[in-house]
Parts: sequence; structure tokens; C-alpha cells
Amino acid sequence: MAIQTLKDLYIDQLQDIYSANRQSLEATRKLRETAASDELGEALEAGRAGIQEGLGKIGVLIREHNAEPSGEFCKGMEGLVKEAEAHAINANIADDDVRDASIISQYQRMAHYGMAGYGTAAAFAARLGFTNDAQVLRKCLDDTKSGDARMTGIAVSDVNKQAVAA
Repeated sequence: MAIQTLKDLYIDQLQDIYSANRQSLEATRKLRETAASDELGEALEAGRAGIQEGLGKIGVLIREHNAEPSGEFCKGMEGLVKEAEAHAINANIADDDVRDASIISQYQRMAHYGMAGYGTAAAFAARLGFTNDAQVLRKCLDDTKSGDARMTGIAVSDVNKQAVAA
């Protein structure tokens, strides 16, 4: 699709977010399977549920604008997923707490990418007068921020303390 208008760019961004969510959903499942900490595992499972919910909401928004969700492949998230695989999922890390610290850092990198996408798309939606879209996107942004904050809490209160002792 040629991007000629802000609406075209908005749809392109939604498709990119959709692709990013699909990729991060699978990566988060793998991170969850790799995590040693029960608390971290629960947070990652909640993250997966949130990503899945966001995926559904973005799919609906895209279809409401007569476009297909699969119109874009997010190379940015592809790179972040490769990083998560290299530095957490398949990494040769002997200590479980150090691996959990790496899992958190990789998850948060993906979450921050998602926050940037949601924030940008919400701003475009607001400018275009798509009030409902903007509300949905801000909710997705807030949910992603909440998951990120939960990960920071786990890192600061437990995982990083344990990892430093390794």
C-alpha cells in the first residue's frame, strides 16, 4: 500500500503493531517457559494474555478501516525477538537468577517497542478524529506500561538481588 495520507500511515502503523504483537506473543511464551522464578513466570503469562488481547483489539481496528491485519511485517520486533532468543531463551546462562534478569530485560525491550507503537498510533488516531480508536490504543498503551512496571518491580525486589549473588 502506498502511504499518501496520515490515515494511510495510521493503518500502516496498526498493521505493524499487529505484526509486532504476533511475534512478541510467541517470544513471550518461550521466555515464560525459560523463566525459573514463579513470580516472573506468572508475570510473563499475564503479559502473554495482554499481548493476545491487544492483538485482537488491533485486528478489529484495522478491519474497521477496511484493511487486513497481515498487511505489514514488523522487522523491528523481528530483531527484538532474535535478541530475546540469543540473550535469554537460547543463551548459555548457568545461573537461573541471571537468566531471569536477562529474560526481564528482553521482555521489557519488546514492551518498550510496543509502547512506542501504541503511543504513536494513538496520537495519529486522535489527530484523525478516530476517538474510539484513540481510546482503545491508549488502553493498550496503559496495559503495556502496567506490565512493564510489573517486570521492573520483580527485577528490583527479587531477581536482580538474587542474580548479584550468583
